[in-house]
Amino acid sequence: MPRIDVTLPDEVLAEFEMLVDEEFISEEQAVEELLTMGIDAYRVDEAGEDIGQDFIEGVQNNLFDTAADPGNIDHDRL
Repeated sequence: MPRIDVTLPDEVLAEFEMLVDEEFISEEQAVEELLTMGIDAYRVDEAGEDIGQDFIEGVQNNLFDTAADPGNIDHDRL
């Protein structure tokens, strides 16, 4: 397996070491799984884009038209 050297800020290294202690068997396993998850997060497939568009359209459909009088404001008294 290839080896790489990485320089991390102290805060990131401390978080990584805590994750290794709490969640993983070894540093090697932690590095492999965290890198794999990070790479997968950057991948964008067509299905993911469709889901995002559906979400946006759903939010837009739930908004009310502010040009109209949504709450009968003309009849409210101040």
